[in-house]
Amino acid sequence: MHDIRAIRENPAAFDAALARRGEAPMSQAILALDTARRAKINAAENAQAEQNKASKEVGQAKAKGDEAMFEQLRALVSEKKALIAQMQADAKTLDAELTEKLSWIANIPADDVPDGADEDDNVEVRRWGHLPDFEFTPKEHYEIGGVAASMDFDTAAKTSGARFVMLKGAVARIHRALSQFMIDTHVDHNGLTEINSPVLVRDDAMYGTDKLPKFAEDSYQTTNGWWLVSTSEIPLTYTVAGDILDAAALPIRMTAHTLCFRSEAGSAGRDTAGMLRQHQFEKVEMVSITEPDQSEAEQQRMLRCAEDILERLGLPYRTVLLCTGDMGFGARRTFDIEAWLPGQNNYREISSVSTTGDFQARRMNARYKPADGGKPQFVHTLNGSGLAVGRCLIAVLENGQQADGSVVLPPVLASYLGGKTVLSAEGTLV
Repeated sequence: MHDIRAIRENPAAFDAALARRGEAPMSQAILALDTARRAKINAAENAQAEQNKASKEVGQAKAKGDEAMFEQLRALVSEKKALIAQMQADAKTLDAELTEKLSWIANIPADDVPDGADEDDNVEVRRWGHLPDFEFTPKEHYEIGGVAASMDFDTAAKTSGARFVMLKGAVARIHRALSQFMIDTHVDHNGLTEINSPVLVRDDAMYGTDKLPKFAEDSYQTTNGWWLVSTSEIPLTYTVAGDILDAAALPIRMTAHTLCFRSEAGSAGRDTAGMLRQHQFEKVEMVSITEPDQSEAEQQRMLRCAEDILERLGLPYRTVLLCTGDMGFGARRTFDIEAWLPGQNNYREISSVSTTGDFQARRMNARYKPADGGKPQFVHTLNGSGLAVGRCLIAVLENGQQADGSVVLPPVLASYLGGKTVLSAEGTLV
């Protein structure tokens, strides 16, 4: 949510920032609603003062026995009371309209975010690792001999439809090992607090984390009104909704491993083969709640936490700074980490690490008390994948594939796999 005072003070700067995202100017319409709302509030306050004055004079007229004046003033009080109620109702309606309009407007990009229309305008920050050199044509994950029998799309389609998969046997265990490895690394090495969070949330949580109203069609809703989370960013971030935190408690750093659900609206025909884009998937999420002057450094710290997971797994990746046209609705700045997938001969997103500034905090009224004793201020919220488990599984399988259909697994997973380090061509761990 945007600060209406900032829009009042510099509407041209607000419109210029929206233009960087390819959005039309909005300040004129917003300020028209704001002016009308404030006029109603001021009129109601003036009428209230007049009512209070008339109420005192009613008593005085009664004491003097001036019945005519008493009745006249009593009628005036009644009239003012009705007028105040109407103006307050009008102000409330205008406030709701203003809030609704603001809720659809994307966050303002940070100054260092590059301008651009789409992913082609993103800026590569760095690369890590050496791309594997195969003496054969590498296959996509679902085509690898040792994987194919354990990655069952047909049975999943029979039970659930398209964009689902059933993982079996050794592949299911590798998938589980990856999630355990990620969580353990974030807790033991990165100092995050593990949370076992709900995957069903209410409207307020979705709204507070900028998923409603704009992205309702991207999520699934139950018949009794709960939403299935598209990411555990939602419940983790919303834990501080309505709170006034002590500065000494910040930063708050959390991680969770959950199922995630996305309708993939608008992605028809994209990544239909394999398990790259699914309706149900697992993700290890990182969320940080910070003071404003800590958020820049915190985003870099979170980015390194995500990159470190890939480095420990020995998976080549590149990190890119997203341009204004490719950045998410609530983000001020986003870095994507893209893992190398030999089967596609391409880098594909495996993590996004974003700072939202106070955009989400304003929507859910999350504040902190500065150490110097000043008035409460809005916190900054950050989120990042650490990592998408299914996509990480794909990268592990494709980068470790061998000519005979087996897969050499990252050594760091051995302790989670009973000491086994290879997925055989027959689909067993050895």
